[in-house]
Amino acid sequence: MHETTTLLVEVGALLLLLGLLGRLSRRFGVSPIPLYLLAGLAFGHGGLLPLAASEEFFAVGAEIGVILLLVMLGLEYSANELVGNLRSAAPAGLIDAVLNALPGFGFALLLGWGWVAAVVLGGITWISSSGVIAKVLGDLGRVGNRETPVILSVLVIEDLAMALYLPLVTALLAGVGLVKGGMALGIAVLTVVVVLVVAIRFGHLISAALSAKDPEALLLGVLGLTLLVAGIAARLQVSAAVGAFLVGIALSGPVAHHATELLSPLRDLFAAVFFVFFGLVTDPRDMPPVLLPALLLAVVTMGTKLVTGYLAARRAGIAEPGRWRAGFALMPRGEFSIVIAGLAVAAGTVEPKLAALATAYVLITVVTGPMLARLPDMPWFKQRVRRRIAARQARPVPATD
Repeated sequence: MHETTTLLVEVGALLLLLGLLGRLSRRFGVSPIPLYLLAGLAFGHGGLLPLAASEEFFAVGAEIGVILLLVMLGLEYSANELVGNLRSAAPAGLIDAVLNALPGFGFALLLGWGWVAAVVLGGITWISSSGVIAKVLGDLGRVGNRETPVILSVLVIEDLAMALYLPLVTALLAGVGLVKGGMALGIAVLTVVVVLVVAIRFGHLISAALSAKDPEALLLGVLGLTLLVAGIAARLQVSAAVGAFLVGIALSGPVAHHATELLSPLRDLFAAVFFVFFGLVTDPRDMPPVLLPALLLAVVTMGTKLVTGYLAARRAGIAEPGRWRAGFALMPRGEFSIVIAGLAVAAGTVEPKLAALATAYVLITVVTGPMLARLPDMPWFKQRVRRRIAARQARPVPATD
């Protein structure tokens, strides 16, 4: 009884604090994500007042938060739009992998950590945070923008790539043989293909089974289906986020519209829990020794993400302001980076400083990324973009014979 009482007090106090921080952030027109993270740091391991009783609650809530963020994104788009975007964004996905994985890979080798640690750090710097970016797009009112499908295409390609990368890196860390590693990879590929086919071919049947006229039944049905598919995907070593996103893609029509309205408050609640938990499990005392290398790595890879988003949006025919918005939006890293670092730490076969470096790196990108995402909306930035466009248009066209 005492433990339950302590849990209620800790969770209640922290949620109340998050509500106040969210109101404060919106009053000043900034994203609440950095404030949620700082709150987690203040009350987590090594913080001012550690909250031990509620950590398990926030761990489960954080998983649900990522899942809800991704299913809500999926509800915005149809299966046909997903396939079309994936086809058009495949080259951008390749550019994304090369530009953003290589800096982490090379950085680990320069530090003398070995090639396995290099593969791990390459994954950490490669993958953007779908959860953070989804929250930023919602906070800035950009979900309906023309560049948003491009951003989502890059994120989905990354999440699908994680379905292949995570089993591979797990096998490398465990030192298993080629056969077992290949089997894990094969199961991951098969699972992604099956879920994607079901979402595209039988999505209308899934929507028909859920009534849009009964809000309670619809909420329970969509939430249950999302958690079920995400859990099965995770059990099969595929990203739970991928499963949740594909559930959102599978739903359409009035069901998708009403589900979006019903799930929005739950998404906001558990998304805040996700960001707080990220701070709760981070000990601020471990980060000062690796802060400078992490800052250098963050500056380089946030720049490469900016280039990735800009090129992807340009290839999709998006105007220049949208290209900049896409590039800045892709900067934050988050949940997958922490998962990858956690696998390395659990294996105990790589450099011990990798975990602290990854934590500091992710915190830097998660705190600064949402702030930088607002730059394209600033009047001075818009003016510079207009001048750039005008200068380009004023250039004389070369004469042809």
